[in-house]
Amino acid sequence: QIPKDPTQRWLRELAALSQQLQQVHPNVLAKILKQRTVYQNEEIVVIDKPYGLPVHGGPGIKNCIADVLPILAKMLENMKAEPLHLCHRLDKETTGVMVLARSKEAAEKIRLLFKTRQVEKVYWAIVLGDPDPVEGIVEIPIVEKEVQSHQSHYKMTLAPNYRLCPEDGKVMKIRKNRNAESAVTRYRRLASASACSLLELQPITGVKHQIRVHLAYGLGCPILGDHKYSHWSKLAPQKLPELTLRRLKLEQSKARHLPLHLHAHRLCLPLGQPLDFVCKLPPFFQKTLRKLELDIPKD
Repeated sequence: QIPKDPTQRWLRELAALSQQLQQVHPNVLAKILKQRTVYQNEEIVVIDKPYGLPVHGGPGIKNCIADVLPILAKMLENMKAEPLHLCHRLDKETTGVMVLARSKEAAEKIRLLFKTRQVEKVYWAIVLGDPDPVEGIVEIPIVEKEVQSHQSHYKMTLAPNYRLCPEDGKVMKIRKNRNAESAVTRYRRLASASACSLLELQPITGVKHQIRVHLAYGLGCPILGDHKYSHWSKLAPQKLPELTLRRLKLEQSKARHLPLHLHAHRLCLPLGQPLDFVCKLPPFFQKTLRKLELDIPKD
C-alpha cells in the first residue's frame, strides 16, 4: 500500500530505491554508475555514488560497487577492458564523490595520497542540534568496541587521551588505548534552523565512521538519520526534536525510515595538477534542507 502522507511516501521510495539497487542485474547497476560518471581520464573515473549502495560485499549484500567494476570498465568508452580499482571507501548510506582507478598502479598512487593525507575531502551533513563552538577541530582517537546490550554489536567510539579527575575536576592524561587510531575532523556550521544545523566537514584522517562518531559522541550533534550512532547502548531509531519532526511532517514512530544525511560534496586530488570534483546534493538531501528551512550556501 502507498502511504497518503507525502513524507512517508518519500521515505518509502528511498528505502525501495536501496532495495532495488540490491535486486537489479549487475549490468543494470553498472549502467546506473556509468550514468553517474562525473569525470574520466586515462587514469581515473569519478562517480557520484548513489544512496544505499554498499562499496564492498558482505553477508546479505547481493550487489555492491566492487563487484560491478569489471562490467563498468567495459561500458566506459576508450577503455582497455581492465577492471577498475577502488581507491577509498564511502559508507553504504553516504552519497557523493568517489574515485576509481583504471589500473593497479594508479590505484596504489591514489591510495597513497589518501594515506598521506594529501587528498582534500569536504562533506556536508545535516545534524541534530548546534555545535558549540560553531566551528573548530575535533581531535579524539577512535576505537572499535563491543556494545554489551540485549543485542551485542560492534561500534566505533571515542578513546580520549584525557579525562576529568572526579575529585578536583582537573584534566588528567590517561593511558592510550593500544588499538585506537588518531582521528581529526574540521567542521564549520553553514546554517541552522529547526533544531538542526548544516555542517561542512573536512576529515583530515580517514578512520572508519570517523565523521559520524566525532559528530555524535564528540560534539553531541549526531547526523540526521544516523540511527547507529545516536545512542550508545541500544540499536534504536534516532530520537528527533519536536520542531524537527513538525517541519519534516514526521511522527517519531516513523523516524527509523529517515536516511543518513551525509554527502561527500567535494574532493581535490593532487594528480599532476590538482583535480577538483564536486557532486551536488542528492534530491532527498535538498528536500530535507527545504523542509527544515536550512539555507543552502551558494558555492
